[in-house]
Amino acid sequence: MNRIVLIFYFSFNFLCSQNEFSEYNQLILDTDYNLVMTPISGGEFSMGSPIFEKSRLADEGPIRKVKVDSFWMAKYETTWDLFNLFVSRNLDDLQPNYDKKSEVNIDVDAISGATTPYVEMSFGMGVEGYPAISMTQLAAKKFSKWLSAMTGNFYRLPTEAEWEYACRANSNTSYSFGNDPKELDKYAWYDKNSQNKYHKVGQKLPNKWGLHDMHGNVSEWTLDAYNPSFYSQENNILNNNPYNKPIKLYPRVVRGGSWMSSDYRLRSASRQGSSKQWKRQDPQIPRSKWWHTDAQFVGFRVIRPLKTPTIEQQNEYWNN
Repeated sequence: MNRIVLIFYFSFNFLCSQNEFSEYNQLILDTDYNLVMTPISGGEFSMGSPIFEKSRLADEGPIRKVKVDSFWMAKYETTWDLFNLFVSRNLDDLQPNYDKKSEVNIDVDAISGATTPYVEMSFGMGVEGYPAISMTQLAAKKFSKWLSAMTGNFYRLPTEAEWEYACRANSNTSYSFGNDPKELDKYAWYDKNSQNKYHKVGQKLPNKWGLHDMHGNVSEWTLDAYNPSFYSQENNILNNNPYNKPIKLYPRVVRGGSWMSSDYRLRSASRQGSSKQWKRQDPQIPRSKWWHTDAQFVGFRVIRPLKTPTIEQQNEYWNN
């Protein structure tokens, strides 16, 4: 009887979220893990930074015109409360049954699970309500696949373009709120106010589209491979949903800056590539494909496209 009620609940929740493009709270089974999904209407924007922007780096230009489709983005960075459900896999046996109307219909048992880390990965900075950190991009993508299997909705990491579009929130300034780094304290945790640790998500002001911690707290994984000259390759044309598909493990793009970063690294256009050095202290041989022991500043948030991709496209987003 309980399983029938559970399946009905998820079907109702799924249909409601499909019928309107509005904010919703994605529950996992009947438990609230604060996965609030904010609607981001698609549009065009100028990606990158102008040559006159203070502290601009060469990999942020030239500016290119980009168009992205509509999607929902998590209001907050993924917390340990939620990520540890994927690591523990204690809920897998309760996966609801979905029908052909669902965006995703895959067996959760077929999804690879992260190995248990050999050290406590919050490094004493906090767990409940705090952002999950130090996972590899692979781990973040497999979490997205697991979340999709458990909810019937398609989730993935944002592309670099989607991330910057959401961060800017219709702004063209250094930060979503303007150009003055002295205002950062209202919006972000970074090296000058973090006290050398990350903080609970959602404690600072959101940007104009309601997203918290897009500047600072933890840097965030995107899907793209990092190429410092990628923008110049696609200049002077309107780029529709650009995505630099990775063909090798390193480097991949992280965005937003973190609790360890200087103010210029929190600018909307700032980019960073991942590195093998993020596993430097990992004693395992071979080194873990799930954890970046030395990247205590990296986390992520998920998006859900308004237009559901094909099964082939879904697997490409999850597996590359």
